[in-house]
Amino acid sequence: MKRIILEYIRKVFNSIYKLLSPFRLGHEFIDSIIQNSWQDIIRVKHNECDLQFVVPNSLNRFRALTFSTKEPETLEWIDGLTKGSVLWDIGANVGLYSCYAAKARNCRVFAFEPSVFNLELLSRNIFNNGLSDKIVVLPIPLSDKLSISKLNMTNTDWGGALSTFGKEYGHDGKTLKKTFEYQLVGLSIDEVIKLLKIPAPDYIKMDVDGIEQLILAGAKNSLKKVKSLSIEINEDFTEQRHNCEKILTSAGLKFKQKRHSEMFDNGTFKNTYNQIWVR
Repeated sequence: MKRIILEYIRKVFNSIYKLLSPFRLGHEFIDSIIQNSWQDIIRVKHNECDLQFVVPNSLNRFRALTFSTKEPETLEWIDGLTKGSVLWDIGANVGLYSCYAAKARNCRVFAFEPSVFNLELLSRNIFNNGLSDKIVVLPIPLSDKLSISKLNMTNTDWGGALSTFGKEYGHDGKTLKKTFEYQLVGLSIDEVIKLLKIPAPDYIKMDVDGIEQLILAGAKNSLKKVKSLSIEINEDFTEQRHNCEKILTSAGLKFKQKRHSEMFDNGTFKNTYNQIWVR
């Protein structure tokens, strides 16, 4: 029923757009609606940490409203980070966890996010929370080696996910239903540290929807010094799960636990967990 209503609203809006767009005042009216959507902010409080996030669409509103409940295991992991440490947030999306780590734990955060549709929200959230001196945005994808390849995307939504760099499969190992693509230069973690001269991570949070094993393969030197790592793994993608476990174990890290929120007990992501690895 909800989907039917949303589809009806979408059709009505498209009709209004077609009616108004030929006229200058119509363009100005439509522009004002889009601009006002970027002014909508939801304030979040978690463990005495106050944050605010831009919510230009329903997806980002959902992310903000479920901040404390969508990935409680990730927030608990961040709460255990050493204050003032270096965190790499790989697949930062719009920066909810980057902002929390920077504000709650005073971390120096390097936020890796290649999606052009997410970068503006990421930057706005960093600025609105007064964290421009704490968080560095790196709009590049990570992989196992230096390469030029495509970022294959399932959607172009602000705050969207489920994209893969350089591969045609998604988070579950199945063929990606691609709707958009563009080329980027990708680097490995070890190459980023060597070539860009940025601090090696004390901690890594990784959520990249499908190529976790490739990114870990390009970090064999760096992983030896990482204190702890939180990585999202879909257990239906058996090859990836086994390869990630092998690489992390070889780096001297030990599996601690896997968890996900109760909201994921059923459905597409029921076998997807955030794994915590520690030294």
